[in-house]
Amino acid sequence: MIEILGTLGVLVLVYLSFAVSASAGLGGSLLLVPTLALFLGTKEGVALAALLLASNNVLKIIAYRKTLPFRKAALIIVLLVMGAALGSTLLVNAPTSIVTAGVISMFVATLLAERMDWETVRTGFAPLLAFVSGASSGFSGTSGPLKGVAIRNLDLDRRHFVGAASLASFAGDVTKTAIFAEGQLLGQSSILMALAAVPLMALGTWTGAKFNEKSTEKTFAILFWSVMMGYSVRLGIFLF
Repeated sequence: MIEILGTLGVLVLVYLSFAVSASAGLGGSLLLVPTLALFLGTKEGVALAALLLASNNVLKIIAYRKTLPFRKAALIIVLLVMGAALGSTLLVNAPTSIVTAGVISMFVATLLAERMDWETVRTGFAPLLAFVSGASSGFSGTSGPLKGVAIRNLDLDRRHFVGAASLASFAGDVTKTAIFAEGQLLGQSSILMALAAVPLMALGTWTGAKFNEKSTEKTFAILFWSVMMGYSVRLGIFLF
């Protein structure tokens, strides 16, 4: 009975992660990675999260197909992938506290630039954040925080923001999934969980897309920075 309730609880959190990701453009890993890591173990949980997030981004791309800013997001995506490929190896020996402090500092800098309407600073800041996002993804377990801030600096409306985030996330998650598949980290439990998550993925994407559609830009800004705060809290916990 306890195992059944535990599994149901995991599936609820999986659904919420998809809904948050589809409404804010990112944030799915904030719930999904720790949930699956606790349920399946760290390595298998992270590997399954990458697979589910990659699959979910396909649905998000379909849902936001009319607002996919390929031209504006192209540089972000390329630099994110380059950073993930080249930078993660260089950062593997960096102290966690330094990386964490840098991530949070970039959040604060972006928030100030947005509030002060420093458009030149924001647009110039985006490519650097995208590269560092990819480079730090292997270090922190997710590129979500810096990736989100980098795309936020492109000054897109909420629909195009989620479209850009979906494209960038898909590129990064597919890369991770390929690496984890080669390492044979996904066991039978992961396959069963993935099958159970398919309808939740569709439902969560539909829920999040509808919420985003009905939201105002102010509501979306609050949602976005709430997700960023969640990432900051999780990173801050790792300092202690």
